[in-house]
Amino acid sequence: MSYKIFTLSPGSTSTKLAVFEDDKQIFKANVTHDPEVLKSFTEIKDQLPFRKQTILDELAKAGIDLKDIDAYSAYSGGLVPMQAGFYAVDDFVVEDSFAGRVNHPAILGAGLIYELAAPYGKPCFINPPDADEFEDLARITGIKGVYRECRVHILNQKEVAMRYAAEIGKEYEEGNFIVAHVGGGLSVSAQKHGRIVDSNDVLNGSGPMAPNRSGTVPAMPIVKMCFSGKYTEKDMKNLIGKTGGLIDHLGTDDTRKIEEMIHAGSKYAKLIYDAMAYQLAKEIGALAVVMDGKVDGIVLTGGVSNDEYFVENVRKKVDWIAPVKAYGGDFEMEALAAGAIRCLKGEEKALSYTADPVFKGFEIDL
Repeated sequence: MSYKIFTLSPGSTSTKLAVFEDDKQIFKANVTHDPEVLKSFTEIKDQLPFRKQTILDELAKAGIDLKDIDAYSAYSGGLVPMQAGFYAVDDFVVEDSFAGRVNHPAILGAGLIYELAAPYGKPCFINPPDADEFEDLARITGIKGVYRECRVHILNQKEVAMRYAAEIGKEYEEGNFIVAHVGGGLSVSAQKHGRIVDSNDVLNGSGPMAPNRSGTVPAMPIVKMCFSGKYTEKDMKNLIGKTGGLIDHLGTDDTRKIEEMIHAGSKYAKLIYDAMAYQLAKEIGALAVVMDGKVDGIVLTGGVSNDEYFVENVRKKVDWIAPVKAYGGDFEMEALAAGAIRCLKGEEKALSYTADPVFKGFEIDL
């Protein structure tokens, strides 16, 4: 049986849309929402009707009739960390997305897909980035009450791991993979038998330096900067999550421009770009230890993974651990469609969202 799947992923000022017939993409659009109109809304959740209408207008222009869709699938944030996977959407999922945990338009995914699917009574799924499959050892830091959390590009990471597993003739749940998404942010995960058991935290500033994020920085200099009087809290948060990394060092996060600097003879540009590859390789090595050295493959994805210079810099340091495969780009929409189809076929069980987090802290018994 053939399935037609509608997918969407909301961004800051746009929403990505796609329609798939099985694994073939038959429609794609990135709908831009007027930034001035978006600014007029007090809260992000208030944008939903406006974004929905913009999406419907775009679909009408393209001649896409949603009544022909078999299932709807969206990327949606703002939920509590639970098991990774695809969740059936209901009123509670939409309501809890707006609970105020996250101030980003990604929280609109559940509401948008639910309202678009509602008139047709078809299955509706989301894949949240808020997932927690960590082993307890991975949670511990050197400060009591401060725990490590999983915040990675989970949708794209799991999709490319599944693709690589299929290429080498393994079931995804049978293999051990280290996956790195290298885009504006850089997230790296250890995927052990279908679960992300350890990773960096791409939002809170851990792991390798990224094109626009600082990655791990020694704590004491950060403390001194915070209390120097030169920086506001917003400045520091931006430096960690928006304007650090390659931007702070080189004034751009466009790796094509950085390569031009390198070809023009900039030794500093080469040093910084090579350092990002070095730090990623070091993180991969650490995650290989997490899996006792039993790694079936190292997979690179995201926009920077299109750059053979960067990929080769990483490969030459880590291919002694396992073969390295690069899937340049983003497979987010493909992953949303593939997951919905697995749920329709019964190959994957659609999960029920309860807002009951996997991890509630440790019982301390001294």
